[in-house]
Amino acid sequence: MQVAEFDFALPDELIARHPPERRRDSRLLSLTRAGIGHHAFTDIGRFLNAGDVLVLNDTRVIPARLYGHKETGGRVEVLIERLLDEREALCHLRASKAPKPGNRLALDGGYHADVLGRSGDFFHLAFPEADSVLAMAEQVGHMPLPPYIDRPDEADDRERYQTVFARRPGAVAAPTAGLHFDGALLDELRAAGVEIAYLTLHVGAGTFQPVRVETVEEHKMHSEWYEVPAALADQARAARARGNRVVPVGTTALRALESAAASGELEAGRGETDIFIYPGYEFRITDALITNFHLPRSSLLMLVSALAGRERILAAYEEAVRERYRFFSYGDAMYIERGQ
Repeated sequence: MQVAEFDFALPDELIARHPPERRRDSRLLSLTRAGIGHHAFTDIGRFLNAGDVLVLNDTRVIPARLYGHKETGGRVEVLIERLLDEREALCHLRASKAPKPGNRLALDGGYHADVLGRSGDFFHLAFPEADSVLAMAEQVGHMPLPPYIDRPDEADDRERYQTVFARRPGAVAAPTAGLHFDGALLDELRAAGVEIAYLTLHVGAGTFQPVRVETVEEHKMHSEWYEVPAALADQARAARARGNRVVPVGTTALRALESAAASGELEAGRGETDIFIYPGYEFRITDALITNFHLPRSSLLMLVSALAGRERILAAYEEAVRERYRFFSYGDAMYIERGQ
């Protein structure tokens, strides 16, 4: 398969650079066996049955972007990718010239970062003055908005680029399909008999990495840490046994579920996943998906194409452009039923 087969034209003005006034104010495009439909996101309950298991990713975004300068004076930007322990992390670095092991970076707020070495695309940094990397990031870090939100982060992003159910710090990108839910909407779904379950996948910056190869099968995903609790595995098995469905909210929840179901049945546990889902993949646990609109030629567009079919997805995206839906992290949502 060619990456070019997953391209579409998107007017720049349809990229959502700010969230809607209220989380629930988003629109919802449905792609089901009946075709394409247009709704408010608050209509999501009409697509969920009593006894279905709605799976949310409870990862919490950390203010992972740090600014400072090298010993030589050049500006540097640090993006924390993964916490290793209280004072060490793997990070992306942006600088005019890459620092070397042994170099020290001066960061805003009086902190420093010592370059310990390289690990693939990442720099291994230590933060000696920090009580913890998390505490330092909360004090002086900036929310790591995606590259296509081409503006500085604002105070409001601390709340809005975070789901209302976020509780486990470790992500450097939000599981954005979850941004549409507020507490009241989740309560409405529970009252209607929908089961709400949680897992964790700490989303890495690799989620925004472009696919740089021409052939889909040659692309390699970055690894991300996930955990599927035993309670969720039990809920999913029980739901399937009684004829109900498992519906992840977001591609991150879907990837964690499918990784944990590699044996054919969902198993509780934690681990690393670099699962790459594209057309031809056989889904083991996912019956439908709530997600946002994804970038052209991206691995996530390939994932939803695997779920519903490439031609159907691209037709739905063309419809979304015509109907002026808002795209990407702060944009509108889709409900997608798995194709047959």
